[in-house]
Amino acid sequence: MTGAVVAKKPLVFVIDDDPDVCVALAWLIGSVGLGTRTFHGIAEFLADWRPDADSGCLVLDVRMPGMGGMEFLERMRQMRIDLPVIMLSGHGTIPMATRALRLGAVDFVQKPIDEQLLLDRIQEALARDVQARARREANARLETLTEREREVARLVAAGRQNKEIAQALGASVRTVEGHRARALRKLGIASAAELALLLIAT
Repeated sequence: MTGAVVAKKPLVFVIDDDPDVCVALAWLIGSVGLGTRTFHGIAEFLADWRPDADSGCLVLDVRMPGMGGMEFLERMRQMRIDLPVIMLSGHGTIPMATRALRLGAVDFVQKPIDEQLLLDRIQEALARDVQARARREANARLETLTEREREVARLVAAGRQNKEIAQALGASVRTVEGHRARALRKLGIASAAELALLLIAT
């Protein structure tokens, strides 16, 4: 790994086999206050990747020795790497760009790079990562609930009162109150408004 910048997460991970490109991109990205880690190949990135700790986005060159960027983009989901990706290429074609976008890339940026365009796409990718992580976290928290607790939680989030929920589910108000209290406790929230925001994230 080269050119690492000490910074708070999220990070922009740059993979390009050209050291000069890595240095230039690290400088450009760092100039707007973002942290970077640069790598000269996929294997180097994978050796450093920490799925439970690292967040951000990936700027990925298409053509590199060994595994290329397009092949890696195809395999990322199997590898459980959920970072948004911006593809870079000095010899890109329309079919290649179309394929990258179909595989989920945020964009396909041609070299020489339009610096402002790349920075804009990086910000878009970072926003996607924040949303995706919030969605995964919300889903994980909801999975701790029983089926009935989830039913009650969704009705509470929709603004229904305990009496209305009890009638809808054919249960007593006291039973609904118990499900509601347990659901909020498991989710670590205190109000119907917070619950609604959590469900929106899913």
